[in-house]
Amino acid sequence: MNNLRFATAIHILVLTEKFKGQLITSDFIAGSINVNPVVVRREIKFLKEAGFIDSKKGKEGGIYLVKDSADILLGDVYKIVNQENVFGRMNHTNPECPVGKQMNNNLEKLFDHAESELIHSLNHKTLKQFSDEFQ
Repeated sequence: MNNLRFATAIHILVLTEKFKGQLITSDFIAGSINVNPVVVRREIKFLKEAGFIDSKKGKEGGIYLVKDSADILLGDVYKIVNQENVFGRMNHTNPECPVGKQMNNNLEKLFDHAESELIHSLNHKTLKQFSDEFQ
């Protein structure tokens, strides 16, 4: 199934929303998520390329939110960090089998539909709404 990239990206974004106006370091974020700062920096790169955050380099550097959290849909974050279908890979089926030769094509349609529904559902919540759930 899926990896932790979406959860990590959302965690980073919630922290930038909660500490709006402040620079937060990858070490601070890594401590909150309880992961290696390298994992955080990898996701920061994608979030920065998407225009959600920016960074300031140097000893006093860190990241900060640049897009209004009310304008960031969770489905958009999901699409940025999940390049593979949520259900992962399919089997190498037997092309001689009447079911096997059609299985992956039918599964791909099923998986694509399910992922579209997931994204649609996530797009009903903004980063601001999700962040407000944390007191």
